[in-house]
Amino acid sequence: MKYNMKKLVIAISVAAFLSACCNEEKVPVYRQADRPVCDRVEDLLDRMTFEEKVLQLNQYIIGLNTNVNNIGEEIKDVPGGIGSVIYFSDNVELRNELQRKAMEETRLGIPVLFGFDVIHGFRTVYPIPLAQGCSWNPELVTELCSVAAREARLSGTDWTFAPMIDVSRDGRWGRVAECFGEDPYANSVMGVASVNGYQGDDLYNTDKVAACLKHFVGYGMSQGGRDYTATDISMQSMWDTYLPPYKACIEAGAETVMSAFNDINGVPATANHLFLTEILKEKWGHKGFVVSDWNAVEQLIPQGYAADRKEAALKAFTAGVEMDMKDNCYREYFEELLNEGKITERQVDEAVARILSLKFRLGLFEKPYTEPLPESERILTADAYAAAERLAEESMVLLKNDGILPLGNPGRIAVIGPMAKDKFNIVGSWRCHGNAKDAQSIYEGLEAEFGSPALNYAPGCDFDGTDRSGFALAKAAALKSDVIVLCLGEKSAWSGENASRSTLALPSIQEELAAELASTGKPMVLVLSNGRPLELNRLAPMADAVLEAWQPGMKGGSPVAGILSGRVNPSGKLCITFPWSTGQVPIFYNSRQSSRPDQGQYQEIPSGPMYEFGHGLSYSEFVYSDLKADSEDITKGRDFKVQVSVTNSSDRDGYETVLWYVTDPFCSVTRPVKELRHFEKKFIKAGATEIFTFDVNPEKDLAYVDSEGNPLLESGEYRISVNEQTLKFNLK
Repeated sequence: MKYNMKKLVIAISVAAFLSACCNEEKVPVYRQADRPVCDRVEDLLDRMTFEEKVLQLNQYIIGLNTNVNNIGEEIKDVPGGIGSVIYFSDNVELRNELQRKAMEETRLGIPVLFGFDVIHGFRTVYPIPLAQGCSWNPELVTELCSVAAREARLSGTDWTFAPMIDVSRDGRWGRVAECFGEDPYANSVMGVASVNGYQGDDLYNTDKVAACLKHFVGYGMSQGGRDYTATDISMQSMWDTYLPPYKACIEAGAETVMSAFNDINGVPATANHLFLTEILKEKWGHKGFVVSDWNAVEQLIPQGYAADRKEAALKAFTAGVEMDMKDNCYREYFEELLNEGKITERQVDEAVARILSLKFRLGLFEKPYTEPLPESERILTADAYAAAERLAEESMVLLKNDGILPLGNPGRIAVIGPMAKDKFNIVGSWRCHGNAKDAQSIYEGLEAEFGSPALNYAPGCDFDGTDRSGFALAKAAALKSDVIVLCLGEKSAWSGENASRSTLALPSIQEELAAELASTGKPMVLVLSNGRPLELNRLAPMADAVLEAWQPGMKGGSPVAGILSGRVNPSGKLCITFPWSTGQVPIFYNSRQSSRPDQGQYQEIPSGPMYEFGHGLSYSEFVYSDLKADSEDITKGRDFKVQVSVTNSSDRDGYETVLWYVTDPFCSVTRPVKELRHFEKKFIKAGATEIFTFDVNPEKDLAYVDSEGNPLLESGEYRISVNEQTLKFNLK
């Protein structure tokens, strides 16, 4: 009996082993999660037809009609084997139904990649990127991008078209709201922080999404602030201004890149082989893929670079665009182009491999579906709201304070202006799935801070137009109050894509309301919510204090109220220059030196800005002292440290951001008057001193790049400055 049992066990073991071997042979390599991604990609490519490959290179849209009864209609016209969709919905059932079509109704079961514009939050919307840049807190930006990634992935989106790291110096361009300001280094640091938040250490984690760097490249150099225009950018400017943020984020592991709409020096970005292939792929070694912007392949025709959709598809693809967003040019013409010998299947394989690799790394083959969870478990969680509020607090910039702030116990407060009770526009442009009903208005924040009985409200006027009928009630509210809080700004649609404006001034009706209130003689605090730098040369003199709140997202009211009351000590500093007049644009801190520094100025207005890059007031007072290097012998190839002591000489704890600038006054390639090379933000207790340190790597921090992107470091004089202090030294 024991013998028979032993034989039975052996027989079962052998059978199990043989069965396992057979099953391993039957399971395709691309379906084996433990195999290297490169092996899985190669195996899958070998099994795909040319038509299946081409489908992977196209992106459609879905989710515009989110009615549950229309799910079938939504997915009917989307091919099951499509590579990607722009997913406008947060309906998990719709997402899963399209994914089921791809996984179960196609021959190979290749999952769809779902992308969307998660720019500054998914449902928990936090401050716009331009505001984030003013926080100078990359760690907090990473935290919020991680929150956005979690909400997005749990709601069916795997891929975000963010961050935007276009260096922009013209506030008339609406998309300035999406960038981190005018400085290449700041855009680099905040861009890397965003990538780290979205992607984390492991994309296979279902709380993370793939990032997409946009728009490659030079899109922020818009002519006259107008969107989609051609750009004329020297290669020197490309390498020292516009390319560095992309290089930094590629090195940080950004998975994808989006080509830009603009024409660059005669060759549109969507078909620019130099940037998309020679620099991005060959010089920088990017292994991910490039997606076009919306209809940008087809738009090579109006740009005058392609005669028809077929030629547009050929030029974009051979330049280095792997995925065609929306216009379907690749799917329509690739078979013809292959038969004509204008593209090869090997080129198509290489492009498809880049897309499949991301899908494998995201774990979509093993986890193609999104688990339906209640909203309370995936969006608008307490930790998400708290982080959004912290970022809003640190992003707001106190531009002016004649001693009126903090208000302390102000008595009666007149809360006036079109932005005061607004809960829609304050959320900002590119709000993803953010809903105004979940937002907090400035009035609600003040109400919670000071109590309803202390507030006298009147709208005064609308955002624009000529209706002054509300002025009388607003003035009456002001006259029976002790202080005025005037809430002005922009509608959210006034910034963002295709939102160019000819002037940075607010509409005249808002300035007229301010003048009416100023005539009362009451102290006035001006609170601004907007998506770009503003022209304030008429408004600011009428106010005793000016607080730039930007478009702060869901939790803007409480931070505004906290700063006004003194509960929050403002710490934001401008990442973009506020001009004195729109006519000064472009105006930015790191321009190259003039041949006649004391001449060539404007005759009728100041030549300097209203508020310069790095400007921002605090309720604390910080004293800088003892700027020094740790060595007198500074040579190439050897790092050194520069330190400065910062003392909080006030009785108020506060955050201070130290901005470190480098100047090379004499160079073979002229350098800007100063260039940001490092920043650090620290909390300093009242009366305490903190040491801020800049670890200088000469080859990285002092070098310049030539017009071919080669770093060069010259011996000679350099200057490192912080605040009003400057350290001069010679590099040997």
